[in-house]
Amino acid sequence: MSMHPRYPASGPPEDPFRGAGAPLPREANPSWMGHVDAANYRSAPGHQGRPVDGLVPPQGPTVRAGRARSGSLVALTIGGSTLAFLSLFLVVPFLLSNTGTAGFLIGFLASLVPLSVVLLAVYLIDKWEPEPKRLLFFAFTWGAAVSIAATLLIQPFFVLGFRFSDEADLQTFMATVQAPIVEEFAKSLGLLLLLLLARRHFDGPVDGVVFAFTIAGGFAFTENILYFGRAIAESADPAGDFAQVFFLRGVMSPFAHAIFTGTTGLIMGFAARRGGTGAAVAAFILGLLPAMFLHNRWNSMGQGFLLDYIVVQVPIFVLAVGGIIILRVAEKRLTRQRLLEYSAAGWFTPAEVELLATLGGRRTALNWAGSYGRKRQMKEFVRAATQLANTRQRILSGRDVQLHQAEERQQLQRILALRAAVAH
Repeated sequence: MSMHPRYPASGPPEDPFRGAGAPLPREANPSWMGHVDAANYRSAPGHQGRPVDGLVPPQGPTVRAGRARSGSLVALTIGGSTLAFLSLFLVVPFLLSNTGTAGFLIGFLASLVPLSVVLLAVYLIDKWEPEPKRLLFFAFTWGAAVSIAATLLIQPFFVLGFRFSDEADLQTFMATVQAPIVEEFAKSLGLLLLLLLARRHFDGPVDGVVFAFTIAGGFAFTENILYFGRAIAESADPAGDFAQVFFLRGVMSPFAHAIFTGTTGLIMGFAARRGGTGAAVAAFILGLLPAMFLHNRWNSMGQGFLLDYIVVQVPIFVLAVGGIIILRVAEKRLTRQRLLEYSAAGWFTPAEVELLATLGGRRTALNWAGSYGRKRQMKEFVRAATQLANTRQRILSGRDVQLHQAEERQQLQRILALRAAVAH
């Protein structure tokens, strides 16, 4: 399998697309996910045999802006880790005081089961374009520690101005009003930080779902420790009560929090494709509404729990699965179209695009490279091509075009280096 584009002596085929403001090619919008306005469309930079070094911009404002964004990622990682560490001084004593040492340990181990299910789903959703592990780590620790600590700090003030006739009214209020509002706000703050400080990696609805599921998985993990451990510590029949709570939370509803917060991540992901900081904040506020509503509906199920679960919650879960599948299909089509535009400019052959932008093609490419001991290089090549397609999508959105074009040039240079590493 050749990884080098070959063209006749006259050079690569002419790019059929024109510059910004020209009529939009019909193929430029392969799906609803990556819609491009005609005013923002521009052709991919042509290869045409020129040295790639000539396409790398000199040091300038766009390069400095890129470095500033790298600094934002460092700040996000360090700041998030610090907040998570400090949160443990509030969260761990709270858990131990409610569960006891034995309940805490058993609850911790049992909570790993539903957590593994959620993280497996994250892995499968994120497989096409994996997010940086440090950002996923930030998302998980935000959910498991920071959002829990924020909830514990906010909820006393939330109920301070209310008067309740009895304990039952208070518990109902806490479950159906306080929990949906405070918990979804605390979890989604992490999404907002990711969108503002890691915009390069949070640039679509699939990314929003991935980060939201990871945050929610962390939150549910800590919450499950509380519920599982308390079922053991406070019950006259620890084994029976633990089994019941584990079945309800670990088997019937491991994705409950993920679906709640996932709606916020989805809306914020769509906003990331279009707007700047203002749009991000607006999407954060708007995205909280369906998350809070779904959370409220879940916590409001009472005597008719089983019927509500079958009639309402199961269809919501099926709808969520179907929506994620639709998002993945749209993402793949978008990747393929953007790489075809680079192919028209001479950076890839059409055969390479099929290898890089389809699941079957990727398997073929990885198997071929593995037979020559270059599977790792091929994985990097595939990932770099996917990142390049996403960078082009950001360019075509019309936002921060010069900054993204500087990234594009550097990524194109890396593409050639990775191709050479695979082919030789």
